[in-house]
Amino acid sequence: MTGTSVAFVGRVREIDELTRRCAMARSGGFSLLTVTGPAGIGKTALLRQVAERLPAARWATATPWETDLAGGVVSQLLQEAAPTDPIAAADALAHALTGDDPVLVVIDDAQHADLVSLQAVSTLSRHHRGLPVTVVLATDGSRLPTPDLDAEQIRLTGLSRSEVAELASATGRILHPAMAERLTRLTDGVPRHVRDLLDEVPAATWTRTDARLPAPRAVARRVAAQLDGAGPGGRALVVALAVLGEHSSLADAALLAGVDDPLAALESAIGAGLLAPRDIAEPRWAESLTAAAVIDATGISATAELHRHAADVVTDPAARLRHRVAATPVPDPALADDVDTLARSHGNNGAWAQAAELFRDAGRLTADPLLRDERLMLSVDALVAAGDCIGAAALVPVVESLRETPLRNAVLAYLAILRGRATEAELRLQRAWDIVNTGRDPGTAAFIAQRHVLHALVHCQGDQLVHWADRALELADPGSPAAIEASAIRGLGLLAAGQPRRATSAYEELSARVRHGPQAQRVAMGRGWVQLMRDDVDAARTSLETAVAAASLGGSTRITLWAYGWLARVQFVTGEWDDAMVSVAHGRLLADSSGIVLVTPLLEWTAGQIAALRGDWDAAAEAARTAAVCTGEYAMMRIPTLLLQGQIAEAHADYPAVRRFVDPLRRIATGTSLQEPGYWPWPDLLANALVLDGDLAGAEEFLRPHEQRARARGHRSAQARLGYVRGRLLGARGDIAAARICFDESLAQLDGLPLRYDAARVNFAYGQTLRRAGKRRAADAAISAARELYASLGAATYVARCDRELKAGGLNQVRDTNDGIELTPQEEAVTTLVARGLSNRDVAAELFVSPKTVQYHLTRIYAKLGVRSRAELAALRR
Repeated sequence: MTGTSVAFVGRVREIDELTRRCAMARSGGFSLLTVTGPAGIGKTALLRQVAERLPAARWATATPWETDLAGGVVSQLLQEAAPTDPIAAADALAHALTGDDPVLVVIDDAQHADLVSLQAVSTLSRHHRGLPVTVVLATDGSRLPTPDLDAEQIRLTGLSRSEVAELASATGRILHPAMAERLTRLTDGVPRHVRDLLDEVPAATWTRTDARLPAPRAVARRVAAQLDGAGPGGRALVVALAVLGEHSSLADAALLAGVDDPLAALESAIGAGLLAPRDIAEPRWAESLTAAAVIDATGISATAELHRHAADVVTDPAARLRHRVAATPVPDPALADDVDTLARSHGNNGAWAQAAELFRDAGRLTADPLLRDERLMLSVDALVAAGDCIGAAALVPVVESLRETPLRNAVLAYLAILRGRATEAELRLQRAWDIVNTGRDPGTAAFIAQRHVLHALVHCQGDQLVHWADRALELADPGSPAAIEASAIRGLGLLAAGQPRRATSAYEELSARVRHGPQAQRVAMGRGWVQLMRDDVDAARTSLETAVAAASLGGSTRITLWAYGWLARVQFVTGEWDDAMVSVAHGRLLADSSGIVLVTPLLEWTAGQIAALRGDWDAAAEAARTAAVCTGEYAMMRIPTLLLQGQIAEAHADYPAVRRFVDPLRRIATGTSLQEPGYWPWPDLLANALVLDGDLAGAEEFLRPHEQRARARGHRSAQARLGYVRGRLLGARGDIAAARICFDESLAQLDGLPLRYDAARVNFAYGQTLRRAGKRRAADAAISAARELYASLGAATYVARCDRELKAGGLNQVRDTNDGIELTPQEEAVTTLVARGLSNRDVAAELFVSPKTVQYHLTRIYAKLGVRSRAELAALRR
């Protein structure tokens, strides 16, 4: 196998590390590494990739039949007969490898290498340390016959789910994330097994997320031979374990297999290489593919019979039902009803992924066509509730082919909501509500009302959300999924509708009632959302981290995704930006695997804002592009996208652009959560741009109602953010005394809140205003405080701006000269910005002066430096 003949994915870290180590050999001399991992893990392919990057490489492959051939591996490396004495062989290698360029020497399958060759390598490592050579031994982890080889080890593990999906794509198979996950778990991500299955399994199978995957043929042949070698007892025990599934006990397996001496049978299975010699009470497979191969070898009829028997052996009701379903290939109405009941129980507890699978099984076992269609639709709805929009979307053509019912429209509307398709969702929800009979079918009506709740949530319409939540609670049975989720979201509607205290009380009461299980995740996420908006930041972090942690306990992907989005915002405002980026990364992966685009703009907002503040403009632009591409018709998607674009423009000090991006939020604000202080930090962003762009009257008109609402709600951070803009406005009008009062009040509002970014913004605006008023010493103190905060955040963009402000202020600064020509601090600041390509207007906004002042300074700068244009000035400063 070569690196170019077969698709190669992943291993970026390992390739980079090996390449770096080889390059270091030029100055660091000889080094010895081992790359270990099971057969098929991709050791050879990895090393081929590394070898192709280097100027020189030598390759040898050891084989079992040449293990006793003295010097056989060294002969391959030299391409001529090698001495059979280890020292002489080492000298011959040293002579061949001497040179200036670093050389990679690979010994593949080194566990089969002959002793003389390994001894020669050992001698080479001790007596020729100056050679620019890196020797890599690729092994399966077996002990090498030469114990004195002191080598650093790199152990390869299986590919990740995303890498398996990439490998499948490279071979022409586009896998649903759920199928990619199953393939990864089945094969442990071993590339050889993945490729074999991609080649052997029919193309149609990969489009069915419920299709059973077999073992690769090569593994099936090997396991069949191992079963023959395990004896009757060992074989029976292994087959029983495969039928019972993961985490089955030796006791249950022995009972199902009918073996009298389970320990002897276990020993036989371990000896045959089928089971790992670890946990006796709960046996484990030697390889993840073994169970699938055992089922393949057992046959359909025998496996079904064992499942029927297993239903009598296991004690867990859900496991018993699972075995009954596996043993029943034809419709069975009674069994279908039992499975439906269990599915609804899982749904009531919020375990939607399991509910989706059970509803699907119930539908397969249902003879009545109308009931079968209903269960199929409930399965699709549960997939959406679980966050698997990609799996649900694959079934949309089937659902759309069914007769129109209120349930059908509500299910399709649910999927449209999570994919950001507001118009489609609106039409389907309205049609569902028009044709449902609330008197005869209150359960379905409550179901539809709950979908209206979600629709209103992402439209940011608080009053509508509360209306539909109350309607769902009236219609739904207490404790039903519709009732619990309506309650879990209703508080967000109260917040968006301007009732923050009632929102907090609602979540306190609900949290006391719903303490455990997947439904508690919904409550924790909603509560954290409200706490963040109300400045209860530490409590918000706790609630949202709880919601994220619930994902591993059966929580909803959809809720987890929202939790990551808002947790990243918590971490942003508190200055934990590295943690915020980790949350964003988790959220991005989840959004990608689930197909839920609704939350992507929220995630990219945080990522792009951090990137802009850090000066990583490419990453900021990429986040803005991603958010814009994913922005659908919902306000919850449009708002963070526009905010991000405006904040990137602000980081560039392009205030006309800030106005252009953020002004559309005025039109969205009416009747939405945008009116509520603290929900979305946009009023200060737009008002600040209005002031710095010279529209003082517009800023005054815009600010006043937002200030009044923030005071009425008692929202501290919103008052602080609006207060610093009011201070800027007063300063621009020349009322510096009133401006100082506003700035001081803003800082007082933030006192005790862990909002480091907001504190930095207030101090920066305070310092700029004071400097413009000629209060240089006070300005220096405020700007220095801002600089310290920005530096602690890693906000390089604003650290540089603070430095320019401090230099322009002239205090505690050394004047720069250019060939003996001295510029004032203000002239130096203007020169720096103009040399970067900024216009007079942009420089004025950056330095908080008028464009006329900038032009005045430029005229003096040109005269002092003897230049005639901006281009000449920029060239002089290069």
